[in-house]
Amino acid sequence: MCGSLSRRIRDCLSSRKNNRTRLVGKDGRCNIAYGNIKYANHYAFVADFWTTLVEIQWRYVLLFFIGSFTITWFLFALLWYWIAKNNGDLYWQNPSSDHKPCIWGVWGLTTAFLYSLETQTTIGYGVRAVTPYCPGGVALVTIQAVFGAFFNCFMCGLVMSKISSPKKRGKTITFSEMAVISPKNGSLCLSIRVANLRKSLMIGSQIYGKLLRTKNTLDGETVIIDQVNIDFMVDAGKDSLFFVYPFTLHHIIDKNSPFFEMTEDTLHKQDFELVVFLDGTAESTSSSHQVRTSFVPQEIMWGYDFLPIISKSKDDKYRVDFSNFSKVVPVTTAESTYCFYNISSHLPHPSDGYDNQGFEVIEIGDRSHVTTM
Repeated sequence: MCGSLSRRIRDCLSSRKNNRTRLVGKDGRCNIAYGNIKYANHYAFVADFWTTLVEIQWRYVLLFFIGSFTITWFLFALLWYWIAKNNGDLYWQNPSSDHKPCIWGVWGLTTAFLYSLETQTTIGYGVRAVTPYCPGGVALVTIQAVFGAFFNCFMCGLVMSKISSPKKRGKTITFSEMAVISPKNGSLCLSIRVANLRKSLMIGSQIYGKLLRTKNTLDGETVIIDQVNIDFMVDAGKDSLFFVYPFTLHHIIDKNSPFFEMTEDTLHKQDFELVVFLDGTAESTSSSHQVRTSFVPQEIMWGYDFLPIISKSKDDKYRVDFSNFSKVVPVTTAESTYCFYNISSHLPHPSDGYDNQGFEVIEIGDRSHVTTM
């Protein structure tokens, strides 16, 4: 029991050591923090306040929404209170019976706040109203009406921008949890599955990848994040995909691939992160967006392939079974790229040479014990 416990502890420590710190999470969020930014540079976020408001979280948008309306109502209420005070309309000023007020129904700060709210939101209950006896009151009600219309448009635009953010459309693009390495069409390929959960198309979809790793240059410099381009393709091509059903992306592992030197035994000991990007435009909203995910070595399975998920139903409709979207099955695969291509090079090819007369042709009568490879 003690030996089993110690082995589990060693395996846990080894897995933690091998797990690379992700730059891009499985959900596409970037794991990066900016430090030592000059204080003056923070004003750039204020200058670009629209992008700042669109990118902040919903809780802060709602707080800004409620707070901004309440503050503007109160500031205009102070102006209405000041006008009523100068005209002697307040209750503690004891106006005479023949007094002509500037605003009907405003005799204190609370009623001034209510009148400011009704004016900016164009409610107009009919209890409070400006009179034509004060030019200042007429001018202020005009200013607040114009400001309220502009401010309402701004806040509605902010909420609509948050709701229609392209990031929300990207949530309906999903990648497989694992990547696999297996033979495909005579080549050893790294495969990833991607699906569009909506029936609306993604126009002009492009798929590419980046391999992130730490690299030591010949000058002795250590590059913490070295980026290597990874090309992906599908059976239908690389650009302008007809993205209406799930695709399996293939990266051919050849001599130009950074995975060429890796083997089944050394793959999970490597230190890299494979980031996959999908760029496209939503057909319904015409908004461009990017979806991304990442894979670490422990999420790449050598010698496995994805289960098929597309079938044809009895009513002549194509059916996608998402229960098998990330499921894999073991397939016969060489332990390394060298072995795969060496084995492939020794497979029978059309012969243009001489026949070897030393071979004898025999007949196999019973084929029941022949193993199919």
